[in-house]
Amino acid sequence: MSEYIEHNADGPSVGLVKKETFTFDEGGSGLTLDSGRTLPSVTLAYETCGTLNEDKSNAILVCHALTGDSHVAGYYNEEDPKPGWWDLMVGPGKPIDTDKYFIICSNTIGGCMGSTGPMTRNPETNHPYGTSFPVVTIGDMVRCQRRLVDHLGIDTLLAVAGGSVGGMQVLEWSVRYPDRVRAALPLATTTKHSAQAIAFNEVARQAIMADPTWNKGDYYETGRPEHGLAVARMVGHITYLSDESMRHKFDRRLQDRVELSFDFEADFQVESYLRYQGNKFVDRFDANSFLYLTKAADYFNLENQHGEGSLVSAFSRASCRYLVISFTSDWLYPTYQSKAMVKAMKKNGLDVSFCEIEAPWGHDAFLLPNDRLNGLLSGFLNRVSNEITGDK
Repeated sequence: MSEYIEHNADGPSVGLVKKETFTFDEGGSGLTLDSGRTLPSVTLAYETCGTLNEDKSNAILVCHALTGDSHVAGYYNEEDPKPGWWDLMVGPGKPIDTDKYFIICSNTIGGCMGSTGPMTRNPETNHPYGTSFPVVTIGDMVRCQRRLVDHLGIDTLLAVAGGSVGGMQVLEWSVRYPDRVRAALPLATTTKHSAQAIAFNEVARQAIMADPTWNKGDYYETGRPEHGLAVARMVGHITYLSDESMRHKFDRRLQDRVELSFDFEADFQVESYLRYQGNKFVDRFDANSFLYLTKAADYFNLENQHGEGSLVSAFSRASCRYLVISFTSDWLYPTYQSKAMVKAMKKNGLDVSFCEIEAPWGHDAFLLPNDRLNGLLSGFLNRVSNEITGDK
């Protein structure tokens, strides 16, 4: 997902925000991961906005997608050229309203935006882990987020929300910690990757590993695999767009020329766009983290990990309300996958709302302005919040 998609920063903003960090070591014994390996300590970079109320009942955890980070809304400084990746949704008077709710967003473990990952120095060697870093899972990410929520003194989250790989984390939260989540909002997501989704991720990983500067992940002191990472991003970016959106944005229009060049430069606008997206991505992301995070997404399988192969059994662990949203043109995580999870939720008698939103822009639709999406999110959160208030 193209987390830092270009958009106008419409509406009021939360203003200046600060990246914070939280470090834990599981009481000195380290953090044992799903792989069986142990990290001696874990640091999470995180951001908060809004105000936590007195009884700490208004906290919403927002989970970022594949290559996102903790910067969900607002600006780091007055000169910041763009706001956080979901500034359209998070802010005063916006669907996730910071006048009402306390928002938390953390960078996932395995990432490269302040949380422990392959770029982190291994305390045993004093060099970056590289590919000696253990493989992490969506479950590992959520367990770390739970420790952050504990650190903030919050017993129960009003809601957990996120799209794409962030939606996987939402689903994991709802079945792993059912007593700590009142509502879950998984958007444009799935309970497990299809073979096609795994295939695209594998091609992207191979592009990185085929770059001679990758050096089996040990490149931090010799030079990054920039070309491989750029190609990996180009591959991924294709999956975020729909056929219709690509026709609308580019069709077969030429880039800065009136006729074909008959060489291997970027003749077409779509070629130039993908090269631009790949090169821009290299400036902000780590190639090894891309490998680890795509593998975590591929490994995610809610029905196997929590239901012994049954999605109905997996959701029997849940007790929260759900708002599940898919988009008509999302072919990466198509609507049939959302309908399958909704069916399994309803078989367990859970309170489920589902909507397939008409949108032509593909998987990225949840990042773009959409009045229907705004109304669904704000209405659902108001309902959950009002029910809590009525219980008091």
